[in-house]
Amino acid sequence: MYEYFNGLVIREGTEGVPAGKVEALFEDAGWARNTPEWQKEKFTLIFKNSTWAFTVWDRNEMIAMVRVISDQIMAATIMDLIVRSDYHGKGVGQKLVSLCLQKLPHGDWFAHTSANNFPFYEKCGFEVKDPAKNGTCAYYGYIQARKDGHR
Repeated sequence: MYEYFNGLVIREGTEGVPAGKVEALFEDAGWARNTPEWQKEKFTLIFKNSTWAFTVWDRNEMIAMVRVISDQIMAATIMDLIVRSDYHGKGVGQKLVSLCLQKLPHGDWFAHTSANNFPFYEKCGFEVKDPAKNGTCAYYGYIQARKDGHR
């Protein structure tokens, strides 16, 4: 699937995501540095072992990504959401979260993230229980299901 967003292309899929492009995003986010050659395969495998994934492209440059682990019925967790630093503030991250939530609209969503990202996830509809503690923030799909008349 391809979708266009503010001149960018969003691709859905867990196959064929280039490891070097993923590694570059991890480095930009400060999550990786000097990855040994024998470990670089992990940047492809994390996608192959994910349930859903979206990547965002500006021509040939991957500028954002998100990957999700889910049972595809009741719950899902956003494992990695990265938007390259020079694209922050342009709505790309919120668009990716929105696409994720569409995959399981009545499921319970969690974000594997640090507390400094809680305000972002709150903007996306997630609830943060206690921002003073490290942990996860959650989006409970049953609330939306009730609003939609499914529960």
